[in-house]
Amino acid sequence: MADWATISALATAGGTLVLAATTYSSVRSANRAARVAEQTLLVGQRPLLVQSGPNDPPQRIPFFDGAGVTAPGEGAGVEVVDGRFYFGISLRNVGPGIAVLHGGLVYPGRRLAREHHLPLEEISMLRRDLFVPPGALGFYQIALRDENPLREEMVAAFGEGRFGCEILYGDYEGGQRVITRFAVHLEEDGWKTLVVRHWQLDRPSPR
Repeated sequence: MADWATISALATAGGTLVLAATTYSSVRSANRAARVAEQTLLVGQRPLLVQSGPNDPPQRIPFFDGAGVTAPGEGAGVEVVDGRFYFGISLRNVGPGIAVLHGGLVYPGRRLAREHHLPLEEISMLRRDLFVPPGALGFYQIALRDENPLREEMVAAFGEGRFGCEILYGDYEGGQRVITRFAVHLEEDGWKTLVVRHWQLDRPSPR
């Protein structure tokens, strides 16, 4: 004779197991969909700065002390005035999101792509907000005045016609931070710039 109590208990247990498996699968699927949606949103906000193009118009970049430089397309404006070093670089945002610039630094000589970016604590934070809309032109600027210990080295680099620049920026929410390294060198028609490498700080690097 069939033990209906046992059969009923087994059927209930089986149903519960199937329900648990279905729930687990649904939760995993929902989590996967949420991650995909989050990644899609982040990609839509992600900026990427490169040097502007040779046909882009020049940009006049002022400094609060009255000095100023003019950065042409694909180039930079570099001036030494009374021993003070002024630098502005013309940028284009080729990413889909707004680039909010946090700060940057300049350094003498040349650093190759295989050399890691300089420490974050060495970056000079901007004193005003700068941003570059998607597909648009913008600029980064820095001045080294009397109190800056790097000033004399950069004045010497100005005379040698070669130095580097690293810029820290991210999306409009302050995330997805990137450091982009640029090489800056002097040619017959002015100072030229070239992207050397990008580093992702808030997500795994593709390299």
